[in-house]
Amino acid sequence: MAAGAAVPVISAGEDLPADLTSASSEPPSLFDGTTRLYVAYHCPYAQRVWIARNCKGLQDKIKIVALDLVDRPAWYKDKVYPENKVPALEHNKQVKGESLNLLKYIDDNFDGAELLPHDSAKKMFADELLAYSDSFNASAFFSCLRSKGDVTDEAVAAVDKIEAALGKFSDGPFFLGHFSLVDIAYVPFIERLQISYSGIKNYDIIGGRPNLGRFIEEVNKINAYTQTKLDTQVTLDIIKEKFGIP
Repeated sequence: MAAGAAVPVISAGEDLPADLTSASSEPPSLFDGTTRLYVAYHCPYAQRVWIARNCKGLQDKIKIVALDLVDRPAWYKDKVYPENKVPALEHNKQVKGESLNLLKYIDDNFDGAELLPHDSAKKMFADELLAYSDSFNASAFFSCLRSKGDVTDEAVAAVDKIEAALGKFSDGPFFLGHFSLVDIAYVPFIERLQISYSGIKNYDIIGGRPNLGRFIEEVNKINAYTQTKLDTQVTLDIIKEKFGIP
């Protein structure tokens, strides 16, 4: 998306900036006291942290800075985050990265709703699910979409594991019953699974999975999440381009 173009977010609920490109932007005044979350609107890892920011009501305290990852500004790597990835969070004269780490950092260091319960069994299960999330993404999303043909057995098993996990607690439709940091970690990828499996693999991820169906229905009622969603066709087109799918 070129700088100055319309932001492809369905209903952000705030004025979001256009992507910054190599030719269109100057670096921000780093460490000037402003807390900045560097994102790309289509990136699921950045979306995780963006949801957490919204969930804690930090729209006025954490400024979104959007980057064009195809034509990202050189100053981002040189002056902000040497890893040259998103998300990154500029806070208290430091820049931190890695989405799962940032979820916990925002929950621990900013006011707002707590994103993890105090119940010990739920906290233990949260740790297990967060540790599994990278494996889930690799099996269900990346490996499956790189493969030709139908949804792989490995991907089906990974989605089935999510269905089972969503049934562990009966006090709500989410992984820990009530909406939490764990749901935030998974929902950007579940969103993309549903879109890509349906649009590319002709596979319905909620078929025979009532817990997952209820999760998707209920999470789409949460503004902190829906304010970060792109149009479905835009997301599908981005996925097809990424994986070289005609």
